[in-house]
Amino acid sequence: MKNNKTILIVAAHPDDEVLGCGASIAKWSNAGESVHVLIMSEGATSRGSVRDVNMNSTELSLLSKSANLAGKILGTSSVKLLGLPDNRMDSLDRLDIIKLVEKEVDRLKPHTVVTHHGGDLNIDHRIIYESVITACRPQPGHVVKRLLTFEVVSSTEWQPSGSNSVFRPNWFEDVSITIDRKIEALKEYEMEMRQWPHARSLQNIEYLAKYRGASVGCAAAEAFMLIREIIH
Repeated sequence: MKNNKTILIVAAHPDDEVLGCGASIAKWSNAGESVHVLIMSEGATSRGSVRDVNMNSTELSLLSKSANLAGKILGTSSVKLLGLPDNRMDSLDRLDIIKLVEKEVDRLKPHTVVTHHGGDLNIDHRIIYESVITACRPQPGHVVKRLLTFEVVSSTEWQPSGSNSVFRPNWFEDVSITIDRKIEALKEYEMEMRQWPHARSLQNIEYLAKYRGASVGCAAAEAFMLIREIIH
């Protein structure tokens, strides 16, 4: 793992990668890591009563552009969007989703994979978590040595605490230097952001970073749950 400088971020929707770990992506990129982003779903199409890719083509094009612009701001090595149905991943065969993740893991050979918390309210987040855990199961010689999960505002904290596993962070990244780049990247997702006091507002993103930072003694932090780490 010492010589492997590749990190893979697996996100359900365009903007989840920035909401969950945008400042950490910038930090890791600054440190010389090659950070790749895999976005599984198209986004936007769940807002209508039926899925209509053609009707949402303008929004989908904007989301794709936003994802790539945000990636440039954060210093990612690549951003890939797969275009799976938005908020309808439970309609797909789980094995097919797992194999898409496995394909990217086999191609990039990351030492660290970062994805959604398994207890999120959003169904796509939960399915991506389960798919990543399966794709990165610790078989002998498997390249992935560290698995982290992030929180996404307006999903992680919206799940009632008694309904599923609660997000209890045990890994914190000091992002005091790079939090501004996260905010800048989120501005590229203007259509996905909301006004205060919505959870997905820029103000709340800043408040959460300050809260997570204060809880570990720094100006700003992003919080994660370490699922597994193999140290040789």
